Amino acid sequence: MATTITTEIDGDGIALLTIDVPGQSMNVITPDFLTDFAAAIARIGSEEAIKGAVICSGKDSGFMAGMDLKYLSAMLREATSGGADMSQLFDNVFTLNDLLRKLETCGKPVAIAIEGTAMGGGLELALACHHRVLSNNPKVQIGLPEILVGLFPGGGGSQRLPRLIGIQGALMYMLQGKSWRPAEAAAMKVVDELADPGQTVDVAKAWVKANPDAHTQPWDIKGFKVPGGSGQFNPGFIQTMMAATVMTTKQTQRNIHAPHALLSAVYEGIQLPMDRAIRVESKYFAKVVADPQAGNMVRTLFVSKQAAERGARRPAGVEKAPTKKLAVLGAGMMGAGIANVAAQAGIDVVLLDRDLASADKGKAHAQAQMQKRIGRGMTPDKMEQALARITPADSVDALQGCDFVIEAVFEDPAIKAEITQRVESVLGPDVIFGSNTSTLPISGLAKAWSKPENFIGVHFFSPVEKMPLVEIILGKQTGDAAVAKALDFVAQIRKTPIVVNDSRGFYTSRCFGTYVQEGAQMLAEGINPALIENVGRQLGMPVGPLAVSDEVSIELAHKVTLAARAALGDAYVPAKADDVVAHMVEIGRLGRKNGKGYYDYPADGGKKALWPGLAAEFPRALNQPTPAEVRERLLYRQLVECARCFAEGVLVTPQDGDIGAIFGWGFAPYTGGPFSAIDTIGPAKVVEVLDRLTAAHGERFAPPEQLREMAGSGHGYYDGAQVKAA
Repeated sequence: MATTITTEIDGDGIALLTIDVPGQSMNVITPDFLTDFAAAIARIGSEEAIKGAVICSGKDSGFMAGMDLKYLSAMLREATSGGADMSQLFDNVFTLNDLLRKLETCGKPVAIAIEGTAMGGGLELALACHHRVLSNNPKVQIGLPEILVGLFPGGGGSQRLPRLIGIQGALMYMLQGKSWRPAEAAAMKVVDELADPGQTVDVAKAWVKANPDAHTQPWDIKGFKVPGGSGQFNPGFIQTMMAATVMTTKQTQRNIHAPHALLSAVYEGIQLPMDRAIRVESKYFAKVVADPQAGNMVRTLFVSKQAAERGARRPAGVEKAPTKKLAVLGAGMMGAGIANVAAQAGIDVVLLDRDLASADKGKAHAQAQMQKRIGRGMTPDKMEQALARITPADSVDALQGCDFVIEAVFEDPAIKAEITQRVESVLGPDVIFGSNTSTLPISGLAKAWSKPENFIGVHFFSPVEKMPLVEIILGKQTGDAAVAKALDFVAQIRKTPIVVNDSRGFYTSRCFGTYVQEGAQMLAEGINPALIENVGRQLGMPVGPLAVSDEVSIELAHKVTLAARAALGDAYVPAKADDVVAHMVEIGRLGRKNGKGYYDYPADGGKKALWPGLAAEFPRALNQPTPAEVRERLLYRQLVECARCFAEGVLVTPQDGDIGAIFGWGFAPYTGGPFSAIDTIGPAKVVEVLDRLTAAHGERFAPPEQLREMAGSGHGYYDGAQVKAA
């Protein structure tokens, strides 16, 4: 008996297949669904009483989100544990392809009624139907986003979409994981009809009834030609594939395998009949699945991320505590950004600064950011409503009634302590107080709040509006109520949280800093700055270490170093990178903010370029390292610091470490994060490389004892309970 699909046949002989996968908030492809779907297809094709079919969803949440996470993760892990049986793996990944091919060749017209979102396998199911009806709701999206998690459309999507809309358009959407809104989907012929919300089933049934013989796909009709052309002798096809290959290589640096597998599947498959084409697609899909990269990316970018957003680290037994009225202390770019996202989430905000002019300036920043989004999900009415929720203020008395506080003032302990105490005098110590600091230990800052159990770190990343991560930092006395309040707030503003323990620099700032510092260290050694920067990007980082130092501010890095030296005293370990940063500040090159740092920034807004004077300030060494040697240093310096954070208990889970690295400082996403990378490389190999780098470059590469023990035991961060955070 089917558990995921119900079938009803009306008086016209039209079978309505309603998908409702139990136990899921949205329909997903599970083994049970595949079994039920196969039976439904066989029934449609074999029963004479059935004249055609309409497929729809029984859930209000949308049509279908694609493959079930647990099922997909199990397949990926099985494929990479102990070596994959490629023949069996091919059969596994071909299952959906085979079913969808049987659907489109069942001999009866099949329409689909897409009432809500359809992503990945959900849209691939739709593409295999003979007629697609989409709800004309501007909030609805359909797309093939698999590339964003290290996969590509493997249920026929890479073959049907190009045959529907042309190769160039299909590649543009599949390679970027872009989605369509209804009007755009109809204009591009991804769907055939738009219907008023709630009417898609009726419209789809009407089409089936009116078109009893429309059961052959265009690509199965003799003489079919791909829109825009295809084939090795078609100049447009060759140019499209050549350009796509070049652009993809530039974007991925060949670090990510799925985009290149997709290009191969499209290039080969589009020149073959559909029965052969889908087997080509599954061949390349199986190769991608067999590589650990896909499993790592799916786990971090999909499974772990969703778990974090659903409250994986939220304390059990604490009632929900959504923020109703937020106090933001400091109306600079960071504070204004926090006020902006909170107001857009429906939260009332009091934006406090030293004077009303400064507070008003912060609100103006929020307005300018909202204005940029007009036409992209933001309307004038929505902007007006959000701005009305932000109240600029210059007195702590205006904070009356606030139930959560986020402090975003200058990174100075004395300044933070002073405003913290003033706020407590108005709100009392029972309100949860969050500090948006990037480096200062939370336990020290909490001394200014009389109930340190209600004090917590809430570290945003700049620009707040764009950066998806929030790092929640627990001081030594932070209580569960504070953790729950902070996580509930992060959920309200739809960002991704990680939870870490207190430490100077916490997790993200501490580990991100190693990438920047290693770049400066190499510059001090006379390594060509262009080599440093190019290799940084080739590693998969958003920009090179010198460029990101300019963006963050060289001057700020210098101040952080001075503060760390003052706090740690003799325990501070100086490095050549410190001298480079100090020298740059001394000669007035502070970074992008004053138009000159490691790069020059033309006043007319022209393209930045490495400052030619670097060669004079930091003379080039006669013997330069290879790109591979530079890459190794930039990668392993980050890996070892992340491993130390886990060994020291700053991190509690490797999931938080991987999410924080990718979404916090842009650590190479194709690895799945530093802990996934260590597991994939193998702890023994990682320790071997770190020992060699320690001998050559110093103790900053020395592996922690925990990692050395892992190398001996053969255990990784993700293989169960063997490895624990300190």
